[in-house]
Order: sequence, then C-alpha cells, then structure tokens
Amino acid sequence: MKNCEMILAGFGGQGILFTGKILAFAAMLKDKKLSWLPSYGPEMRGGTANCHVIIDDEPIGSPIVTRPNILVAMNKPSLDKFENTVSDGGYVFIDTSLIDRKSEREDVNEICVNATETAHNMGNKSLANMVMLGAVLKKTELFTIDEIEYTMKKSLPENKHKLIEMNIKAVKEGYNLV
Repeated sequence: MKNCEMILAGFGGQGILFTGKILAFAAMLKDKKLSWLPSYGPEMRGGTANCHVIIDDEPIGSPIVTRPNILVAMNKPSLDKFENTVSDGGYVFIDTSLIDRKSEREDVNEICVNATETAHNMGNKSLANMVMLGAVLKKTELFTIDEIEYTMKKSLPENKHKLIEMNIKAVKEGYNLV
C-alpha cells in the first residue's frame, strides 16, 4: 500500500498517538506528504484517543480522515465508532484482547490481533500499540520494520533510545502474528 488514510483509535494511554507519530515520521523520512492529527478527551489516560494519519505522494488538502482505508481499533468503542467509515476493501485491525466482536462488514479486510495479551505475555502490556503496528506493517507493507526502527532512532530523544529495542521486539511479534 503506497498511500493511505488511517485512523488509529483506543483509550488514552494505549500509545495511539505515539504509533501515529512514528508512522508520520517514517513517511517524512521517505519524503512523503503527511498529516498527523491527534484527538483525545480531556481525561486523557483512560479516555478516548485517536489520530488521523494521511500518507500520500500528493499534497494533502485536509488533515481530517473521513473514509480511512486503514482502521486500527484498540478498544470496542473505537470499533463501534469508526468501523462504518472504512472504505470498501480497506483494512480493519482489531485488538481481540479487548474487543469481543468481529467486524460487521464483509467488504473490508479484517485482521484480528491479540495485541494486548501478546504484549502482556512479553512482560509489558503497554507494548500493545507496537504489536498492532507490526501487524499493520505486515498486511499493508507501508514500511519495513527496519524503517520503523530507523525512524525511532531519528525521532526519539536520546534518553528514550534504550526503549527502542523493546519496541521493535513488540513490532516483530505483531508482524509474526498475522
């Protein structure tokens, strides 16, 4: 998949905005046009959070994604809210650790990922976003794992570099799950 309009959604604290930011930085490093638009409730951690990410070869007219071709739903309220907006043939990634239903759409590609449980089994539940990112990379081929690792090294402050290895391990777990 060359160009995309994506909505990543879940609870605050799940790393939704961080995942979107990494995708946006990766696009920037590949000289793509991009937009990253975060949105979160006033309660932040535990409240709703989502971000719109657009990656394209052409200039982007609006940062608002109304018909995403990729939806990452990390909780049931996010799936309920955004599922019907996904374009025909698009991808719906569902964290089955936290969502007890499948997509109701037959015209989309549903990818079920046990992201939160996988991250928990790795010893850090907060890596669920990186597990899901790995699944997205595998199915969409937006970026390689090496490109995401390079992006993290270029975009994260030096004092966060020790976390990159752990994040990439989670990305690889997600990549291998699908």
